[in-house]
Amino acid sequence: MPMFGRDTELKDLRALLDGPGERSGLLIEGEPGIGKSALVDEAIAAAAVAGLRVLRTAGVEAEQNLGYAGLHRLLYPLRRDFAALPARQSDALTAALGMSEADDDPSRYLVGLAALTLLADAAADRPLLIVAEDAHWLDSASAEVLAFLARRIDTEPVALVATLRDGVASPLRDAGLTPMRLTGLADDDATALLDSAAPDLPAPLRGRVLASANGNPLALTELPTAATTLTEPTATLPLTERLERAFSARAAELPARSRYALLVAALNDSDSLAETLSATGVLLGSAAEPEILSPAAAAGLIEIDSGTVVFRHPLIRSALAATATADERRRAHLALADTLGDLPDRRVWHRCAGVVGPDDQVAAELEAAAERARHREGAVAALERAAALTAATGPRADRLLRAAEYAVDSGRRDTAERLVAAARTLPLTPRHEATANWLLSGFDDGVRESPSRIGELAALAASVAADGYPDAALRILWGAAMRCFWIEPGPETRRALLAVADALPVPGEDPRMVAINAYVAPFDRGERVLSQLRELASATGRDPEVDRFLGSASLQVGAFDLAAHFSTAAAPGLRAAGRLGLLPRALTVQSWCLTRLGDLAAAAPVAAEAAALARETGQPFMHGLATAVRGEIAALRGDYAQAGADTAEAERIGLAVGARPVLATVQLTRGLIALGEGRFDDAYIDLSRLHDPRDSSYAPFLRAYFLAELTEAAVRAGRADAVRDLLRELEPVAAATPSPALHIGVRYAQAVVETDAEPRFTAALAADLAAWPAERGRLHLAFGEWLRRQRRVVESRTHLRTARETFDALGFAAWSERARVELRGAGEASPDRSPAARDRLTPHELSIAQLAAQGLTNREIGQRLYLSHRTVSTHLHRIFPKLGISSRSDLARLLPAEGETPP
Repeated sequence: MPMFGRDTELKDLRALLDGPGERSGLLIEGEPGIGKSALVDEAIAAAAVAGLRVLRTAGVEAEQNLGYAGLHRLLYPLRRDFAALPARQSDALTAALGMSEADDDPSRYLVGLAALTLLADAAADRPLLIVAEDAHWLDSASAEVLAFLARRIDTEPVALVATLRDGVASPLRDAGLTPMRLTGLADDDATALLDSAAPDLPAPLRGRVLASANGNPLALTELPTAATTLTEPTATLPLTERLERAFSARAAELPARSRYALLVAALNDSDSLAETLSATGVLLGSAAEPEILSPAAAAGLIEIDSGTVVFRHPLIRSALAATATADERRRAHLALADTLGDLPDRRVWHRCAGVVGPDDQVAAELEAAAERARHREGAVAALERAAALTAATGPRADRLLRAAEYAVDSGRRDTAERLVAAARTLPLTPRHEATANWLLSGFDDGVRESPSRIGELAALAASVAADGYPDAALRILWGAAMRCFWIEPGPETRRALLAVADALPVPGEDPRMVAINAYVAPFDRGERVLSQLRELASATGRDPEVDRFLGSASLQVGAFDLAAHFSTAAAPGLRAAGRLGLLPRALTVQSWCLTRLGDLAAAAPVAAEAAALARETGQPFMHGLATAVRGEIAALRGDYAQAGADTAEAERIGLAVGARPVLATVQLTRGLIALGEGRFDDAYIDLSRLHDPRDSSYAPFLRAYFLAELTEAAVRAGRADAVRDLLRELEPVAAATPSPALHIGVRYAQAVVETDAEPRFTAALAADLAAWPAERGRLHLAFGEWLRRQRRVVESRTHLRTARETFDALGFAAWSERARVELRGAGEASPDRSPAARDRLTPHELSIAQLAAQGLTNREIGQRLYLSHRTVSTHLHRIFPKLGISSRSDLARLLPAEGETPP
């Protein structure tokens, strides 16, 4: 089709192809027939001129339930290069594309990383253009992998052009592609196109076509044919949705046998000519030869080549299916099913399309197909359809809920909620109801729900346990316990949850039970939980998911060192398995605790990755918490502008649903900013909000872990009495639990505000703070300040010097400067603090540089961070000038491993 009136679009398209890698690509959107395909043809022609290699795929309506069908079409030309991929990536990709015997459903993100590596390697020899047409019909797995690629090819010699119909949801919409919205042609261009397509069209019809087409290029080329067949001068011309009928009008003129063969081809989920002819023979009761389709090929509806039937335009296939009667479609599907005896999974889909009403036999076949499905999306579709064909309500609910479980595994919240809602329209047993509640508990941890919902879950868990389903009850309790982190249900509800947990026939040392106790009663059960966590710490590395929730449990009880240990152990396993739904959770806990411990150098890149992955995987509250941690890190480093921006973003997310841990971390950061800027009254107000039960940032357990900051603000604001009151309130809590963070904070606060300061400082410094360098630094600074006020200047210098050196090493800029000021007052000068190498890099650059400093190759770094090795190389070439080095061999000197002395 000539590209009339698309000068701007062509310019943008050629700019993309002239410099692939500078921007990831284009998403061409518009109504059917608006010219998306013609623009793609132009892109391919321009790519050939520019020397780009082209890889193509397209969504096919009949293949929407076939996982990775679109990706298979895209990557099949590169199949000989699969063996060169890292082993885990190669295994994941070949399993996804059905090219190996692996039974497991590979992680979508691991498949995406494999595709990224494969394409980046191919592009090293010759730049690539990836074309994905009709993305609205791509299977969801392929669409998400393409979106994964689009977010990561900005530094690669790879360009992506995708086409999408208006108003259709797709992961590609949020993948960073530049949108190109195609509208109708201008009047002059529309006239020129019509003149080219139908120069002999009579004037009256010409005017009607121009008016009805409204600039749609496909309508301008197809409507002239339809217009000449109209018998009524006032009849409405077909357009947009009715444009499909313009295609079917040609089929209506074909011989009857050809029409039946064409319908079979349109409904077939394969382009095999042999299958179409065989099924047509069944339908007609006599053998069908290839010549039966010759009239359709002569009419320009299909092309027959190398044993395949290819429709000239996707709308032709849609139009034929839409205009056939229900009985014609049913008979054609059953004929196809009869020819696919050796292909049971395809056969059953055609059988279910051919039945009317419930059919338990076909439902059972669909259930079996779901069990065989390599990919969760296919299993969900099969089970949902099986449920629709199931007569009895109990088995129907089973199938709907099992489909919902597969949807949860795939991260498809909307699908899971829809399936659970459908199941709840049926009479459910307690077991069914328990499953339904458990399935949806993982999404957002119940943040959007009323606190009363936690009590309802406690009662439901008790009921399910009484009915003899302890494992299901435990899963419900785990969902309820997680809600206790985000929202506050009150002491009565917490006691109810504990009562149900204690009654379950599950050992107390079961990691799930340990985590439930930690979330529900971190102080009352703190001693028991801490003892169990220390025993379980020796078994880390066996199950990354267990390590992840034990890391979260450790955070609840204030054991930040253990939390960092568990979550650090969990991350590699989750990363290697491509479990990017769980990985941001582990990374967020890891970064939160590392920041509290004072290891900003390690925490910064982890928090940045957690925030990015949480956003990418659709976890807004984890994104908010990781962003709040980024703000805290920036505040501790003295970058108050960045800290303010991060806290504003995190607060926006947290306030929308009252996510207390997010808002508590926001208020902590605001207090740190105010302390660093010398606004002590503001700092006290910000931090005291954490202890006000009426405030949205009140988190009854987390607040007890921020005592050092509150104490410092209160003393400098002249509010020491408020801290003394708080300490008296916390005395019974501290007596009940050995929580490390709580006791460290209490010892610090008592030393600062009580009259017998010296023995308290001495006792606080005698505690084991090896894993808590920031807290030790704060104690030395506060003790040194106290000694100087007592005119014990010489003694103060030792503590102030230790504090300065500690804070210099940790990158705590404001505290480092305070120590320098105090030292000057004590008569000792301090050397200027030059920025450490870590401070010159962004968190993302720092994560790459640290891995390179450990000796990892670019390819290994890419596997860790879900980037291509070429992207890693590009970042390293930007990092070297920032650090004043010329090779990666210097990185180990500038970025020593954890535990070594920084430069």
